[in-house]
Amino acid sequence: MIVSPRFLRLSQIGYRNAVDSRRHLSTRSPGDGVLALILGKPGGGKGTISGKILNDFNEFRHLSTGDVLRRHVREETQIGKEAQDHINSGSLVPDDLIIRLVMEDAKDVINEGNSLLLDGFPRTLKQAQALEQSIHVDLVINLDIPTETIVQRISDRWIHPASGRVYNYTYKPPKIFGKDDITGEDLMQREDDKPEKVRNRLDAYSEATEPLIEFYSEKGVLTTFKGTMSDVIYKDIEPWLSAKLHENDDIDHSVMPGM
Repeated sequence: MIVSPRFLRLSQIGYRNAVDSRRHLSTRSPGDGVLALILGKPGGGKGTISGKILNDFNEFRHLSTGDVLRRHVREETQIGKEAQDHINSGSLVPDDLIIRLVMEDAKDVINEGNSLLLDGFPRTLKQAQALEQSIHVDLVINLDIPTETIVQRISDRWIHPASGRVYNYTYKPPKIFGKDDITGEDLMQREDDKPEKVRNRLDAYSEATEPLIEFYSEKGVLTTFKGTMSDVIYKDIEPWLSAKLHENDDIDHSVMPGM
């Protein structure tokens, strides 16, 4: 396999010694891929936005660290075996091992000149700093969705336990309040979907990722998109991302006010 010069620079001598963190996409060499990261609160539409990006931008490949980890464990690769040892012992998989997982898959994407959309990692400042030693994140899409919008969206979700059918009183309500459409049996709300549980989870996310957002903002690679509806927010993301990938203009680090 022919290894791209960009990947060799990043993986062998480290990002800090290889490239100025303040560089713009206009300095990319022809054929270089872009590494993009999407941040967003749980239930904030991150998956929906990621799917739209992958659908509209064929140059992007999606890398979910959770999926990659499960695949390596299932295929019993060397990295997968190391991860399984940590899982079996009840401990968290170390950051350096997760980064090795990311780099193992990222190198193939980069070598082919494609771009990569990273989802699920990094989640903390420490992880972001560690990742930066191996590869440069070119763009960070930060979805800023009001907490109460997410609380309502998730707490309106009820399920039929026996079948797994999911209803949402905001956009997919049952025909009869509190009853499954097929069986007429009672619906229930998951414990984790109750409003207070959702707020606690969102508070924990914000506490962990606030330094991460500040880190990428200081690097000059983060753009925030605000709004309450994924479809509306994406109308701001799509032209912005297209410009960054295809027009090679300077990165605009403003807040995009999707309504």
